[in-house]
Amino acid sequence: MKLNDLPTSASAPAGEADRAWARLHTAACAPYRSTSRWAWHWARGKLAGDPVFRGLLQRGDLPAQARVLDIGCGQGLLASLLQACNDMQKAGPWPSAWPVAASATAYTGIELMPKDVARAEHALRGLPLAPRFVCADMCKSAFPACDVVVILDVLHYVDHGAQDRVLQQVRDALLPQGRLLLRVGDQADSRGFAASQWVDRIVTWARGHRVPPTWGRTVQQWTQSLQALGFEVHAVPQSQGTPFANVLLIADLKAGQP
Repeated sequence: MKLNDLPTSASAPAGEADRAWARLHTAACAPYRSTSRWAWHWARGKLAGDPVFRGLLQRGDLPAQARVLDIGCGQGLLASLLQACNDMQKAGPWPSAWPVAASATAYTGIELMPKDVARAEHALRGLPLAPRFVCADMCKSAFPACDVVVILDVLHYVDHGAQDRVLQQVRDALLPQGRLLLRVGDQADSRGFAASQWVDRIVTWARGHRVPPTWGRTVQQWTQSLQALGFEVHAVPQSQGTPFANVLLIADLKAGQP
């Protein structure tokens, strides 16, 4: 489905940015129709209900012409959204309220679960972006050189030592002035963190996956670990209107870092 073929009727939410997001949502979900009803409904619900995806665009967190590494990519929703962003820029102007026109020149997704990788490959194999999916453990996989690394709600599945090793490998893979977008649960908010973990376990089980133990940290501890690797860190709360304790850490390599 092409973006210029998508509906822009008055039924869409009012406002330029809302209309643009509605079109992006529809375009990003469309490839999953050919995979299964479950994959399509999951894409629609996840992109609509999780504020992180629209937030990445409206804050300008994803730069233009980026080589993206998505760790814990699931069925490749971010790859499909990035393709929709690329198409929107070709079809017409980017929303003026969004500071940066997000786009990707390359995408690699790493995912542990074979069923998710199979869904991603089936749905997105024809995209012009040509996303590459690797079924592998993030703790054992090689990371390609990239401009942006995205890790959403994944690192708490491995112990603290493994978390540090993955972050070091991310640091090594990022090119100069690279960026890490890391969403975590803030363990300092014990009630919100517990709520996040319970929902995470239910969703993991519902998707047919084993529910592993988790290892949390406070936002301060995550920030200190990233700063020790040479990142400048900005924390963006992600739990407005929810009982959770999610925080997006926007971590940029300091100027002059190799």
